[in-house]
Amino acid sequence: MTAPVRVLVCDDQALIRTGFATIIDAQPDLEIVGECGDGRAAVDLAGRLHPDVVVMDVRMPVLDGIEATRLLAGVGVAHPVKVLVVTTFNLDQYVYEALRAGASGFLLKDAPPAQLLHGIRTVAAGAALLAPEVTRQLVGRYAARIRPAEDTPDDVGLTPRELEVLRLIADGLSNSEIAATLVISQETVKTYVSRILAKLGLRDRVQAVVYAYRRGLVT
Repeated sequence: MTAPVRVLVCDDQALIRTGFATIIDAQPDLEIVGECGDGRAAVDLAGRLHPDVVVMDVRMPVLDGIEATRLLAGVGVAHPVKVLVVTTFNLDQYVYEALRAGASGFLLKDAPPAQLLHGIRTVAAGAALLAPEVTRQLVGRYAARIRPAEDTPDDVGLTPRELEVLRLIADGLSNSEIAATLVISQETVKTYVSRILAKLGLRDRVQAVVYAYRRGLVT
């Protein structure tokens, strides 16, 4: 049998933390390995318990969820942990920063239990939890705040077609929408996406979106 996904829940509200833990632990393929109420405790516990996924609140005392995420999943972390950020508002001003810090996705605190469980499983499997329309809203809203790096599109090391696919990912298109736009199969799109992530050293589509905006590939 496949080992259950090990989950650490971090939220400063005890009722929410307990509720999440109860829902998660009731699933045969998921297991709660720890709970805590601030980001510093999350980093410490993750170092000891080695969870597969951390369900992370954004606004917390001692160390907020953004900084905790950066310490757990940011650039240069030797053994990054997958982080699923939870937030009260759909376009919380801190969510984009959390994604830049290394989070694999986000969901709303008032999402139904099925969405929470789906989110954990999706992130654990290595996929990003951002619907295309949410990507468009989220990154579009904060695009003006992203300072492009000095690299130009020619510096990124992608083929023209890969660059085209990356731009479409950043525009929030799904694989099927990219396939229709470029008149290629979805399997071919998946291959391009995998190559792009590998070449750029990115973990998932969320990081690809942030990368594209940071490099000024989309506006």
